Amino acid sequence: MLCADFSGGSGHGMGRFGWAALNALQAVLLVATTIVGFPVAILLRLLFGQESALRFAARFWAPLVFTGAGARLEVEGAEAIDWSEAHVLVANHASMIDIPALMRAVPAPLRFMLKREIATIPFIGWYAHAMGMVFIDRANAREAKKKLGDAAEKLRAGATLIAFPEGTRSKDGTVGPFKGGAFQVALEAGAAIVPVAISGAGEVLRPSGFSVRPGVIRVRFGTPIPTQGLAGAQRNALAQQAREAVVALLD
Repeated sequence: MLCADFSGGSGHGMGRFGWAALNALQAVLLVATTIVGFPVAILLRLLFGQESALRFAARFWAPLVFTGAGARLEVEGAEAIDWSEAHVLVANHASMIDIPALMRAVPAPLRFMLKREIATIPFIGWYAHAMGMVFIDRANAREAKKKLGDAAEKLRAGATLIAFPEGTRSKDGTVGPFKGGAFQVALEAGAAIVPVAISGAGEVLRPSGFSVRPGVIRVRFGTPIPTQGLAGAQRNALAQQAREAVVALLD
């Protein structure tokens, strides 16, 4: 088990106004770190390619987010996966801090499958576009089909993709039904699906607002599910199987 400690003390004695002031400072630092990191990532992409820029985010931006939150990351099961192979990772989603947690936990350049709305966020959306992330517009079936095809091409080229197939953040930690898009991509490319369970993220950074508390975030990788030889019609059954695996990992 990999244990990366970015803890910054508990501070349980702080009052409501103390937490509000600290969270405001954390929000400012997060925005500043993102703004400063963006041109560095773009420069790395221009000079050395997308993978170098993606590793920069995993090795510098994500740890700074954890340090600012006073959070500690624990990772289980990553050593059992062959990261030289293409995979589609599917994870539960409770907090925006899931993204830097996965960047730190996965020892390979990681590309996210994101909903189209993320593309409109300044700096984050620009960075995601430049790094080859996949944006899915659920309101436009024709465009969504094309983007899923683009994602399958990235997998065939050896990329590692990550999706949050619930489609939104869970407000109470319950794992919702998994949508089929990510599984369709895996089936088209013949890539294995890796269930990933993230726990503790919603307690560190709440699903709504910017309420941050120190804590432990655990990322646990399950056994890869092969897709070669399966038909596209099996994607819903595959989604159910992956969801059950994520729930079991959380338990």
